[in-house]
Amino acid sequence: MRTTPAPAGSTGAAGAPDRSGHAHDPVPPGAGEQAAALAGSRAEAVRRARRLNVATIGWNAVEGVVAVTAGVAAGSVSLVGFGLDSAIEVSAAVILALHLRREGAGACMQESDRRATRAIGVSFGLLAVYVAVESVRELVTTGRPEASVPGLAMAVLSLLVMPWLARAKRRLAPALGSRAVEADATQTNLCALLSGVLVVGLGANALFDWWWADPLAGLAIAAVAAREAVTTWRAESLEDTCCA
Repeated sequence: MRTTPAPAGSTGAAGAPDRSGHAHDPVPPGAGEQAAALAGSRAEAVRRARRLNVATIGWNAVEGVVAVTAGVAAGSVSLVGFGLDSAIEVSAAVILALHLRREGAGACMQESDRRATRAIGVSFGLLAVYVAVESVRELVTTGRPEASVPGLAMAVLSLLVMPWLARAKRRLAPALGSRAVEADATQTNLCALLSGVLVVGLGANALFDWWWADPLAGLAIAAVAAREAVTTWRAESLEDTCCA
């Protein structure tokens, strides 16, 4: 009994040529469902990252207002410097969010992004100079800041909140494949470190009347701000900095 040969280019067994003459590997069973699941998990990671970003901006805004107000009332340069640092970080995050939103609409943002990055870098530099000068002035003139219970309470809360936020962001970074999210987690950890420095300085002044601990904490904050100024100025965009 004669068998009729299959037409040339038709699909037969797995890996056989199609009508174009090209061989195709078989699609594994369930591949479509896996791709859909990955897309869904990434979309959920993006939503969580946005919520964490909003929470960080909101916390830093409240933190900045409380720190500056309490710092001015107590004459504490470390509190004022910490509050101004929080304000700059909020500004950088808002600028980046607006930039990414406009970029998603198809606008070319390269030049404005570069200007925004340099402006944030200059802000950090000015903050470093101001806090360093005021801290040294307090040490030389033996200016004695008053104990600030609201400032100390805010610093302790920040020391509890910031590490949690940093861990949550770092867990999302692999799912998003985003250096910006990883850098943001690093910046949040840095904020936690500054909170710890502030707690030590304010606590030593409040408990032991070690007035010099406050300007020393201010010098530490100035050093961190100077580092951020250099990093931000050298970056090509805000996505390359810890402000992302």
